[in-house]
Amino acid sequence: MFPRCSTFLALTVYRRISASTCFPALRMPADPKRPRQDDAMRSRIGTHNGSFHCDEALACYLLRTLPQYQDAEIVRTRDPKILSTCDVVVDVGGVYDPETHRYDHHQRSFVETMNSLKPEKPWVTKLSSAGLVYLHFGSRILAHILSTKEEDPQISVLYNKMYENFVEEIDAIDNGISQCDAEPRYAISTNLSSRVGHLNPRWNDEQQDTEAGFRKAMELVGSEFQDRLHYYHDSWLPARALVEEAIKERFQVDASGEIVVLSRGGCPWKEHLFRLEQELNVEKPIKFVLYTDQNGQWRVQCVPAGLNTFQNRLSLLEEWRGVRDDELSQISGIPGCIFVHTSGFIGGNLTKEGALAMARKTLEKQLAANGQ
Repeated sequence: MFPRCSTFLALTVYRRISASTCFPALRMPADPKRPRQDDAMRSRIGTHNGSFHCDEALACYLLRTLPQYQDAEIVRTRDPKILSTCDVVVDVGGVYDPETHRYDHHQRSFVETMNSLKPEKPWVTKLSSAGLVYLHFGSRILAHILSTKEEDPQISVLYNKMYENFVEEIDAIDNGISQCDAEPRYAISTNLSSRVGHLNPRWNDEQQDTEAGFRKAMELVGSEFQDRLHYYHDSWLPARALVEEAIKERFQVDASGEIVVLSRGGCPWKEHLFRLEQELNVEKPIKFVLYTDQNGQWRVQCVPAGLNTFQNRLSLLEEWRGVRDDELSQISGIPGCIFVHTSGFIGGNLTKEGALAMARKTLEKQLAANGQ
């Protein structure tokens, strides 16, 4: 699903960017029809007034991460004459036209998805204003935040990851698309879209001013977006690179190509392994992953059949399960054994050589059982 990302040797220093320090406060002119003299040359981002939602708050925030819009005034109105003076309009106006920077999705004719506008992308959720802005500006936004170039191969990977795990949810909720076809077993009311919704005035508040709430909404979605992006860039992406390196070197570990060794323990590897097997055209599925635990001892873990299953592609030998230490070493004929879990999904050994021997012996017995 994602394009390949070459292994990188150095990680970018983490930079947490605060919305309150990097983006100027929203300033609403007393009379939007008559901008103040010092605002005459500022860019203007238009969106609707009244009750606000997560999608336009995120769309406005994302635009203001770009240098050309970082000082842009947010104009909240439904007046077509005022909106026509804006450089960009999101979530209002009834027009989707990227050439004139109009990004509304409410008109009856709008049915666009990430896939329909970028056929190489797999997602078919109808876009909201957040998704439209992300689609057209996302790579530029990510590159700017991370101080790199759009052509950096990491950007294409992060672009996909951020849409699939952040923006698509906002698109779906804003467009009223259920996560599943069946009746949900419980309500989820703490997602980002719900939290933005709670920043609107209550129906019975005497003051129904939404401007302060919209400013808080932009800060909230901006902080969440930045946190998620930096996590993927500073933790998720290095894990992917480490797993990619291990897969490429698997034949140096064992001639079968079915065992990989991670150079560092604690790395979340399952998601990356499944995706990279597809991207790297791994013909024979990998069965075991070896890594060190916090005590410097070695673990041999079975690769599950899928991300959301407890079934393994190949479990450690049945006669080892639930046995520990010297007894396990005697039964297996492998020195230094520590344990094998009763379900057979993981085992431990004092040394890398011992853990590797546990994986190899399991593979050998499978081959013998298959008559190979």
